[in-house]
Amino acid sequence: MLGCVTLLNSCTDNGISGPDTSGIQLELKTYRFDTDLYALDSNNIETGLVKLKEKYPQFLDFFLDTLMAYGLNGNYSDTMPGIREGLIPFITFKDYAELEQYIKQQYPDTKETDKSLTEGFKTLKYYFPNITVPDIYYLNLGLSRWTAFPVDSNTQCIALDMFLGDDFPHYASVNEPAYMKQHRRSTYIPVSVFSSLFRLAYPLKTQEKNLLELMLQRGKEQYFLHCILPGTPDSVLLGFNAEQTKWCEENEAFVYNFFVRNELLFNKEAMTIMSYITDGPFARGIEPPSNEKKVTPGNIGTWLGYKMIKSYMQQHKDMTLQKLLATEFNPTTFLADAKYKPR
Repeated sequence: MLGCVTLLNSCTDNGISGPDTSGIQLELKTYRFDTDLYALDSNNIETGLVKLKEKYPQFLDFFLDTLMAYGLNGNYSDTMPGIREGLIPFITFKDYAELEQYIKQQYPDTKETDKSLTEGFKTLKYYFPNITVPDIYYLNLGLSRWTAFPVDSNTQCIALDMFLGDDFPHYASVNEPAYMKQHRRSTYIPVSVFSSLFRLAYPLKTQEKNLLELMLQRGKEQYFLHCILPGTPDSVLLGFNAEQTKWCEENEAFVYNFFVRNELLFNKEAMTIMSYITDGPFARGIEPPSNEKKVTPGNIGTWLGYKMIKSYMQQHKDMTLQKLLATEFNPTTFLADAKYKPR
């Protein structure tokens, strides 16, 4: 989706200072589907759904039949098993109803998130002027662990139940690991949205790829995010905490040398390398086992991949963001091309 349009200008070198988007007019359409769904009268469900269908002519049946698999196919009668055994319990069961109340407390409105997303899509439009800006549907998916995901080019879903912040007490009940805490804050919503759009257009290719190739793929995603969400701290874009971010910046050469010394960059063994480019409690092997508290983020390979891509872009001023995302780098020559020499 992103790769098939024309880019006007390359991204800024440091990925922080954004372009002038003041001339781009964009009205982002957002819908609080979660509050409308939970406002239904369970004693008069068919009438309520018919009215909801008028407001959400395309999205309602997608939600009921595809996301929730109730199998209604437009039949909203309360005699339908999907209504009786699926939808009504979903909006009336105590835990789900209380979850929606918590969402409303945290998000009485979505003005701040809408503003951040609007700026992000304006920047996306600057770099990719032909891109379709989707409508945004805010959902409550009952802690299903779905976060933000595109349905198609016109529709983007955001599950607010997965962005309830540090004080929400029930993530542990669905086996949400503590190291994902930074991903559960409202500030991470734009990152989740634009990451989902990137991954739709450029899915991670893992088959027969070595760690360096995977790091560069992840690094491209981070470079893209730095361009689309300029000014957003690295800790937010990467989902790291402040201590982890500081440690990485202070130990870049040490981290790179760890991968070189242990011959990991050209390693293709998934069991060995995948943990370095996915979220985890800490990066395996970098810190001594005796360190009770480890500060190296599990996803440290993505961070280092971003540093490599950033170095490459600084050396290739004519490389546009679109060309970067479409380029398949030769891992044996990339580091020399990027002149990547961390200190």
